[in-house]
Amino acid sequence: MSEPEGTHERRADGIPPEALPDGVTEREIEVLEAMQVPTQRIIGIGLVLWLVALAVTLLVPALHEGERSWWPWACVAGFVLGLIGLAYVRRGRGNAHDAG
Repeated sequence: MSEPEGTHERRADGIPPEALPDGVTEREIEVLEAMQVPTQRIIGIGLVLWLVALAVTLLVPALHEGERSWWPWACVAGFVLGLIGLAYVRRGRGNAHDAG
């Protein structure tokens, strides 16, 4: 079952040539590159939105009384998890740029 060296070729995207669909040549396949996204800016916007949501839920009594008493805590949890995510990305672990 082992193949001799040199006969097991892979394309740049990791797809073996024999796995291409019938009738599709290798020239017709486009290799997609990862999009560059400002991750820290997106997380920062999310943090600001969680703070705004927290302020609104605390300022409007109908949004934090009775059955909705958990709403401010949902905003706090979203903010804290966003901070954890921001720390994760700033350390470089959430950055796909260096992934191999």
